[in-house]
Amino acid sequence: MDLSGELNCVITQSIQVSPIMKIIKVKPNGWQFPAFTAGQFVALGLPPEASRCKESTEEFAVPDPDKLIKRAYSIASSSTENVLEFYITLVHSGQLTPRLFDLQIGDKVWMGKKAIGMFTLDQISPDRNVILIATGTGVAPYMSMLRSNALSRKGKIKVIHGAANSWDLGYSSELKLLSSMFGNFSYHPTITEPAKEPSGWDGDTRFIGDIWSSGLAEQKWGFKPMPDNTEIFLCGNPKMVDGMKELLAIDGFVDHKKTSPGQIHAEEF
Repeated sequence: MDLSGELNCVITQSIQVSPIMKIIKVKPNGWQFPAFTAGQFVALGLPPEASRCKESTEEFAVPDPDKLIKRAYSIASSSTENVLEFYITLVHSGQLTPRLFDLQIGDKVWMGKKAIGMFTLDQISPDRNVILIATGTGVAPYMSMLRSNALSRKGKIKVIHGAANSWDLGYSSELKLLSSMFGNFSYHPTITEPAKEPSGWDGDTRFIGDIWSSGLAEQKWGFKPMPDNTEIFLCGNPKMVDGMKELLAIDGFVDHKKTSPGQIHAEEF
């Protein structure tokens, strides 16, 4: 079945950030993407016959030839833009990411007609402090928040971002710049494989849980982040998310749910 007629967007930018990380920009073709809230996600899709990048390995499962391959991705761009940006990790044996990695400027892709998700700042008082913790491409929704209106908040904002190597710390240049420009914002990157750095690494090499336990935020802010003053966002590796929830529970932080509001907001990949 020819599914190419369903491809409703065009690739306007494709940047290989590292061997396994890519930033792509997607523009609706002849339609307008509706307003969304920073932190939300939307589905992207390609037909099974779309080519896979040369770095890919054998697929773990054969896709249905009659259906688009669809997956949800957090939006990294500002909520006011009609061209949407995505930060994607290559899953070598995956179905969709090897195909997305092979896209060039001008190629077509399918995108859902609206964004969804509750991983947002819009229901949180602007006076509260916010710590945004991520691994890998989990930083994408935070970029959308920061590029939208998060930096106009009165409370303090901190991004803690972990990756294997420095080249996997997407958006680090932009985050460093924001940190130098806004007094209420700070950025703390960490990597776990410093031995692989060609020019060395003089930054943090601890796991995120160890960084949290060391009291990093308290040292920076002069007070301890607690449930009565701070919201915690967690996005990325499920092990990191689970480990952080255990550590946060010690100080009384609880999961945020529709029926019972809490201070921990989590999005697992």
